[in-house]
Amino acid sequence: MHALANPARFLRLMAAIRPYAAVLAVLGLAIGLGWGLLFSPPDYQQGETVRIMYLHVPAAWMAMFIYAAMAVASAAALVWRHPVAELAAKASAPIGAAFTLICLVTGSFWGKPMWGTWWVWDARLTSMLILFFLYLGYIALWEAFDDPARAGRAAAILALVGAVNLPIIKFSVDWWNTLHQPASVLTMAGPKIHADILWPLLITALGAQAYYVWMLCLRVRAEILERQARILRFSAAADRRAA
Repeated sequence: MHALANPARFLRLMAAIRPYAAVLAVLGLAIGLGWGLLFSPPDYQQGETVRIMYLHVPAAWMAMFIYAAMAVASAAALVWRHPVAELAAKASAPIGAAFTLICLVTGSFWGKPMWGTWWVWDARLTSMLILFFLYLGYIALWEAFDDPARAGRAAAILALVGAVNLPIIKFSVDWWNTLHQPASVLTMAGPKIHADILWPLLITALGAQAYYVWMLCLRVRAEILERQARILRFSAAADRRAA
């Protein structure tokens, strides 16, 4: 982990991973979504409406996973002053916010035929909306300070505090009486849905995971180069003043 604190070494690792992640993302999303939206069977209760699941569920999984990754990276940045971990958390936030927005929008489209309304203040829906606001707050904190060090510390603290919301999202359907259906894939007894629906869902989720890695490689590289350019500009300005 400490070896990856060197930006140059980290960039080399990202350059090696990036093409594989890109190929896996394109294949996984194309195969999973194509299979799920066009060829998987309709649900015996929900009919064709169940196809929204192939966008909604992977987006929900990724929204939670990315925020958890941000919290871990933020802890590393605060405790060990890991510079690349801080940039990885910053680079992850817009990607996670986009997945969360997809989850909320597709959930509304799914909720309309199932519940008769676009939105209810259900425990799962409300906690997911809070997660979206946490992402936006994290992004806003980075823009609120001129000093990147202060911005990074404030954003890292928010990421760690906001991580409390993750188990609430996960277990809200078990702790409270909600309209949202309980877990049907990640359960102690195993998946509760048919393999013809489960496989395209898992392939899409794998593609979404690879897409996150792909975008993370690109965004962290951009953040590192931007920080290096900022240091060079400050150095040049200091040299001009000294002259």
